[in-house]
Amino acid sequence: MILDKIQKENDIKKLSEEELNLLKEEIRDFLVESISQTGGHLASNLGVVELTMALHLVFDLPKDKIIWDVGHQSYTHKILTGRREGFTTLRQYGGMSGFPKTNESDSDCFNTGHSSTSISAGLGLAQAREITGEDYHVISVIGDGALTGGMAFEALNNASRLKTNFIVVLNDNNMSISKNVGGLNRYLSGFRTANAYQDFKNGVMNSLNRIPVCGEGMVRRIRNAKSGIKQLFVPGMLFEEMGLMYLGPVDGNNISAMRRILEEAKRVEGPVLVHVLTKKGAGYTPAERHPSRFHGAEPFERETGIPKHRRTKANYTDVFGTVMNKLAQRNPKVVAITAAMAEGTGLKRFANMYPDRFFDVGIAEQHAVTFAAGMAKAGLVPVFAVYSSFLQRAYDQVLHDVCIQNLPVVFAIDRGGLVGSDGETHQGIYDLSYLSTIPNMTIMAPKNKWELSDMMKFAVELGSPVAIRYPRGEAYDGLKEHRETISIGKSELLFKGSKVAIMALGSMVPVACQVREKLQEYGIDATVINGRFAMPFDKERVVELCKEHRLLVTMEENVASGGYGEHILAYAKEEELDISVLPIAIPDGYVEHGNVNILKEKLGLDADSSALRILKVLRQMDEMDKEE
Repeated sequence: MILDKIQKENDIKKLSEEELNLLKEEIRDFLVESISQTGGHLASNLGVVELTMALHLVFDLPKDKIIWDVGHQSYTHKILTGRREGFTTLRQYGGMSGFPKTNESDSDCFNTGHSSTSISAGLGLAQAREITGEDYHVISVIGDGALTGGMAFEALNNASRLKTNFIVVLNDNNMSISKNVGGLNRYLSGFRTANAYQDFKNGVMNSLNRIPVCGEGMVRRIRNAKSGIKQLFVPGMLFEEMGLMYLGPVDGNNISAMRRILEEAKRVEGPVLVHVLTKKGAGYTPAERHPSRFHGAEPFERETGIPKHRRTKANYTDVFGTVMNKLAQRNPKVVAITAAMAEGTGLKRFANMYPDRFFDVGIAEQHAVTFAAGMAKAGLVPVFAVYSSFLQRAYDQVLHDVCIQNLPVVFAIDRGGLVGSDGETHQGIYDLSYLSTIPNMTIMAPKNKWELSDMMKFAVELGSPVAIRYPRGEAYDGLKEHRETISIGKSELLFKGSKVAIMALGSMVPVACQVREKLQEYGIDATVINGRFAMPFDKERVVELCKEHRLLVTMEENVASGGYGEHILAYAKEEELDISVLPIAIPDGYVEHGNVNILKEKLGLDADSSALRILKVLRQMDEMDKEE
């Protein structure tokens, strides 16, 4: 196998043209086989095999710096830097990350995970290179979907000031996770079909290059002139008007063509954008036909692409999608917004049924929030469905544009809590903390699938900002008999006990019920409360629990700082309540990738760990009583 010759970075440069052609097929075969076993991001990686190979052939790693936007398309890069064996543990606890990680390899120069960041990071590296006097190339690889993010344009605008080489590779596959939308996509579509322009340009440049002595100089002057031949055939030339030289479009699945254009880009004195056309899922028919399904795939049957473990129960995303359709049917003012995640957030059916009330704004969470605020101001009820880790990107808009004006925007926060395999950049473990700092924001979390439905109905009628956070995965269907009417800021009593009271939020309610059963083995009959509201939390319930309990335990799938438990602890101290408070939460910090159940055990959020912590505190309290 040619792959066996790749043990470290730059080994690819030792291969012949024939071996390179074999290598690209071996890489695709390896990716499909490996990811079918472990799961992972497949379609995006299959599309950039040749692009990645060309980058490694033209540049010297780790001296030169390649920044992968988002980074889920870096699998070929990992293979070419000697990490093939790590794919057996891809995205598993203690194993190799599915994203670039500087602690994995010197060839990973910058950690990524969210979109639209690579140009800013690359420009920072390029500017630092000028200050320190070092000599290396900087290449930022960004997708056309990520380019819709405002941060990317801010960086492009700033990059125009750079006087030395900086390369932006635009990986244009007409897809983000969902199909791309908007004006930029239409603009790039013009390039994708501009064959006449491309053929003419190539013909002119080749002819000029053949002129002895002065030919190369003429080509260089034409490229540097803003009124060059591109202006004759492609209106606007957005990138060149922004101060970047534009090269392309080029076939991203043609290694030779890619090498030529990257070598040309290296010689540019200043920022240059290389426009590369690729096909998401290239080389594997199921992924080519269904690129969204194979964006982040679970283990699947290689021959058919069908998941090995088919879901038999609805997940919370499914429940949300169903409820949204019902709400839209009843209320013509309900509209849905997504940031390039129609399928991921469960809004695909809504988009089909109510196309005039569905808005995919692209990868632009900040815009999505303020866009929703404008709609709310005009009398609509916008529901912004977004992953927890991506809503972080729009904190200022939530505060400034929605909550200060107290506008009725509903934030349906998917992937709240631990998400597992994608790791630090995707864990939704900060939303309770950052949202609870904002006045006028109501924060809710359902204990099961029926409560999610009830909370959505409550939210669209509330008339003020409300966030509902729910976890990734199968929707809990227990505790069906407990379905009290929802009232603002009020919790729900599930089991009445004494001595110990557990106030749990959302996904931790089922865990709290398991803890109760374990405590019963020690003769402790704990009270279990479904907190429902993280903010405003049920202060009356806290005061009431002090009368019959010694210990109040809070449970949440969020970091401790600024979380549900910290707020209740602070309240108990402020009111000098006669009760001890034990917050059980995720330790402050970042949580690596891995199976969610394993992570909960490691973090002490599982039922066994929680019960042991409660028993330990009770023993300490008993010992203190004896000393007194």
